[in-house]
Amino acid sequence: MKPDQHASTRVKLSIQSFIPTNWELKRISDVIINISNGLTYDPEIKEGFPITRIETISEGVINLEKVGHIVFRDSFGRYKLRSGDILYSHINSVAHIGKVAFVNKDMEVLHGMNLLRIIPNSNILPVFLFYFFNSEIARKQAFLTAKRAVNQASLSTLEIKAFHLPLPPLIEQISIANCLSTWDKAISATSSLISQKELRKMWLLMLLLTGKKRLPGFNGEWEKFGAGEVFKSVSVKGTLDEELLSATQDRGMIPRSMLSGRVTMPSSGTDSFKLVDKGDFVVSLRSFQGGLEYSYYKGIVSPAYTVLKPRKIINEEFFKQYFKSYDFIGHLSIAVIGIRDGKQISYDDFCAVKIPYPSIEEQTAIARVLQSADKEITLLKANLAKLKEQKKGLMQQLLTGKKRFNID
Repeated sequence: MKPDQHASTRVKLSIQSFIPTNWELKRISDVIINISNGLTYDPEIKEGFPITRIETISEGVINLEKVGHIVFRDSFGRYKLRSGDILYSHINSVAHIGKVAFVNKDMEVLHGMNLLRIIPNSNILPVFLFYFFNSEIARKQAFLTAKRAVNQASLSTLEIKAFHLPLPPLIEQISIANCLSTWDKAISATSSLISQKELRKMWLLMLLLTGKKRLPGFNGEWEKFGAGEVFKSVSVKGTLDEELLSATQDRGMIPRSMLSGRVTMPSSGTDSFKLVDKGDFVVSLRSFQGGLEYSYYKGIVSPAYTVLKPRKIINEEFFKQYFKSYDFIGHLSIAVIGIRDGKQISYDDFCAVKIPYPSIEEQTAIARVLQSADKEITLLKANLAKLKEQKKGLMQQLLTGKKRFNID
């Protein structure tokens, strides 16, 4: 099937309307040596020579932790990835069609099925072509020409070859690529730092919340109680004017109005719903990540949920962190056989779990350390989002010629 000629013409006219006079309007076929499919392999094979799959493409690079495997033959040598290759996902979900990765060095990895390998020619800087495929111009063309079936989309090599490309002189390609590479390095460094901070946070959770590591000034054995001795189940009803809350694993209990997408509302009224105060914990129905969510808001929840209030003096942040820790989840999974299969967590199940109860002073000190770690991660993630947004804006400006470099 030939590419949609009307869509192609519209894109061509659009690009011609904004590119600088010394740029050329090319098709992908003008700037590549070859575009080809990869080797077929059995995804059930877990050992052997690494081979790419769609999941191998991650943030524009090859993620070696997500490769498939194949029994290597000498004839497969021509499928090894080489520096300057571009991998393009041409069969994917509608939302993710056109994922792309750049190969910046020769690799002992084979080119696998469902990814196209694009080899640029000498008319274009390989990394510049990679940035083009990441741009809104390329994504728009992919969206306009892709064939759709239910939630899947596909692009043929013929359709990709017909993509229109605004091509600056080589010296300007180099300047643009160097500028965008600077942002990529900052994004990569920030992502790496986030991973390090998250690992450190996991280490702190494992040690501080179990008493294996003590903060300065604290010693002695921690008391341990059945969870029911520290928290009681409460059921206050008849508050029809309160907002309906939902359990989330990353934001705790929040109003349903804050959820994105379609939200199912109760069909039979809320007369029997339970009141939740800010600072309460709620046992959500089926979770293998702890199942206890802290409520940041006042509202009501389904009577199927268990609402918990403290019997003893506690630091809420300490227990909010503890209920997400591997220590608590491990003990809870023993008490609730089948929790990973979606078994409901009852208050009796919860009461059977022994939980630590250090002094309120030590709870508070630990909570501050963990909150500080969370704040670091949150700030880094905000900075990462900002860098990605800045790069996206730069790409829109640089790859269309709206922003230029002074080149002598």
